[in-house]
Formats: sequence, structure tokens, C-alpha cells
Amino acid sequence: MITLYVESSAVLAWLLGERSSAEVVRRINGADAIVTSVLTLLESERALIRAEGQHLLTAAESQKLRGMLARAAASWVLMEISADVVRGAARTFPKEPVRTLDALHLATALLFLQAFPDLQVLTLDERIVANCGALGM
Repeated sequence: MITLYVESSAVLAWLLGERSSAEVVRRINGADAIVTSVLTLLESERALIRAEGQHLLTAAESQKLRGMLARAAASWVLMEISADVVRGAARTFPKEPVRTLDALHLATALLFLQAFPDLQVLTLDERIVANCGALGM
């Protein structure tokens, strides 16, 4: 069984049609379960708002992308930013420096790893990739 933690950079690549979007879609479609942080949804929403404000997307395009994300996320397992996540994010990671939002993603993925020992992380963020490798994910 493949359980995939999808991090914001991967979700945004898919939504915004970046060159890696086909690989992101392939990995998502190949997973048995998708897990993520509510932070991923928040970061995605903020990115759509920024793109619309910068006239990179129209209001209609943003709404279509929100709908795509909402339909996909309806079947995902979401983890809230709990006290356990905050404690995990406050730790030192193997490859520092780690930005706060990245630390929240890493802490969330580590908590999901307890429930899904086969967890794989899908991210395009090099700092998260480096830390996942060092953490055995």
C-alpha cells in the first residue's frame, strides 16, 4: 500500500500546471491513500490569491483550481496543526536551516509516519527533500 504525503509545493505544481505537474499527478493517482496537513490547503489558497492579485490567474481560473483542489482533497486524510505538530516543528532537523512552514510539514509527515510506516513524501522543496532523506522517509 502506498501512502503519499503531498506537500504544498507539489500541490501547487499540479494546480498551476508547472512542468512537474504530470509527475505529481502520476504519483497522486498511483497512491492508495493521500495524507497532508491543513497547512497544504491554506498555502494553496494563499498562492491562488497571490496569483490572482498579480494577474497571473483570472477570478474564474482561480475558482476552477479551488474546485479541483476541493474535489481531490475530499478523499485525503488531513492533519490539523495540533500541539504535537507544533512540538515536532520546534525540534532541530537534520538539515538546518528549516523554515517554519517547512518544519510544520516535516513534523506532520513524521506523525503520519507513525500510522503509515510506508509513507512517501511528495514535495518539490529541496529542504524538505533533504530532511526527508535524512529522516528515513
